[in-house]
Amino acid sequence: MNSKLKSKIGAAIFTLALVSTTALAHPPIPDRAADVEKTAFEADRADILAMAGNFKVRFDMQESTPWVSDYDARERKISGGHEVVKIVEDTGTKIVLQHLLVVDTGDSDFIVKHWRQDWEYEPEKILAYSDRNSWEYQPISEKRRNGRWSQTVYQVDDSPRYAGLGEWETQGGVRRWRSNWTWRPLARRDAVRDPVYDRYYSINRHSPMPNGWIHFQDNTKMGTVDGKLVPIVQEYVLNTYTKFDGYNVQAAEDYWTKTNGYWAEVRKSWETAFLSNNGVTVEEEAQTGTVISAEILEMGTKIADGEMDAGTATEKARSLIANATKPGAVKTAQNAKKFKGS
Repeated sequence: MNSKLKSKIGAAIFTLALVSTTALAHPPIPDRAADVEKTAFEADRADILAMAGNFKVRFDMQESTPWVSDYDARERKISGGHEVVKIVEDTGTKIVLQHLLVVDTGDSDFIVKHWRQDWEYEPEKILAYSDRNSWEYQPISEKRRNGRWSQTVYQVDDSPRYAGLGEWETQGGVRRWRSNWTWRPLARRDAVRDPVYDRYYSINRHSPMPNGWIHFQDNTKMGTVDGKLVPIVQEYVLNTYTKFDGYNVQAAEDYWTKTNGYWAEVRKSWETAFLSNNGVTVEEEAQTGTVISAEILEMGTKIADGEMDAGTATEKARSLIANATKPGAVKTAQNAKKFKGS
């Protein structure tokens, strides 16, 4: 059997596995007595809330197994930084955590509003990545959501990235939350290279540790071959958040004090777009995530630096989000690029 035929057969088997594992990976959690349910719920909340704080972060990324014969796995990449994770909202059944990256530029510390994670207990739906430029609400049955939390991750401009559903559990003495298989757009580190794959199929795990927490990602990088999605290479990512105060935490606190009202309005504008369209379609861009991300982020920085009024920035952000997410906006933008390049 030649290698090309083997790859096609392997891809077909993998595609079948995607369908079956999505449906069968997480059987329903049996109903529990009220006191047991309450204890489990409070333990889950404690683990989520413990992700807030001041951290030194280590990002460890490794492509491991090529799933096609003509792909060479990339070298391992390790990087790091400092992040403050703020509790933005806590209603009991919904917890919103905002990550703020503190970058030492030598002369001063620059704040990057980083990713955001929303946790919701027994959600009726999740905002899942469905295809290039598109996210849609997926309903979660009562049986499937029983006792589980969703995690929805948002990009730096509060546009969506991916969502998953999972159970907090203890196995082998280790607490962890494990998602179902989730689709995700490319991270910037890959998107800027114009690789042969264009999305990830992933499982995410979060575990508390004595001095912080970890986020482990098992990513299958997928690409289109002969019109079909096939696995290209496997990647393992371990992000370690270790409690640490030895950096300019106050810079992040000051930034958030000055900009949190603006970012609350940005979140509302995205939510309006999600609810209006049962999801959202917005053009992705390799460098920043979405085509409007850079401008929305820059306005936050200008507010923090006293160079822009928050009200003016809010109105501008609302307009950017509304125009970028209206029906046909992506096609219009793509046609404009073709015209400009012709």
